[in-house]
Amino acid sequence: MTLLPLLDASPIVQLHVGAACLALLLGPFALYGRRKGRGHKVQGYVWVIAMAVTALSSFGIHSFAVIGPFSPIHLLSLFALWSLYEGMRHILARRVAMHQIVMRSLYWRGLCVAGLFNFLPGRTTNRMIFPEMPDAGYVVISLGIAGLVWAGVRSRRTLQAAMA
Repeated sequence: MTLLPLLDASPIVQLHVGAACLALLLGPFALYGRRKGRGHKVQGYVWVIAMAVTALSSFGIHSFAVIGPFSPIHLLSLFALWSLYEGMRHILARRVAMHQIVMRSLYWRGLCVAGLFNFLPGRTTNRMIFPEMPDAGYVVISLGIAGLVWAGVRSRRTLQAAMA
């Protein structure tokens, strides 16, 4: 493992990685920690800002451009920005359950799925973690997607059992 690819990256990539790491680490505390307190609000707002910076900064990264300067990954950034808007709209309207659903979905489907794509060979994260074996990123992606699918199936079964 080496930090050189990140240190050699453009400032927009460094900003993107920093905000994404903050959102990834803070997410479980903000989304699953004790609620109804000042701490939750502070963690939540910092997480929302980190997510917004992550999504917005992605539009300055064009290393995998497919359609003009954009790639399919940029669709996840649009999803993230929309989800942040929806999540905040729900909590401001005091729809706590919908707020939780949207924000948790954003963390798992937006941040974690997008994070998995950073393990594609050639991406900065892949070059940092697998400098000698870039194809190992495909293993991480496969395991991550399998884990997310498994968690989704398990969550759906739990919800169906609760509703029965």
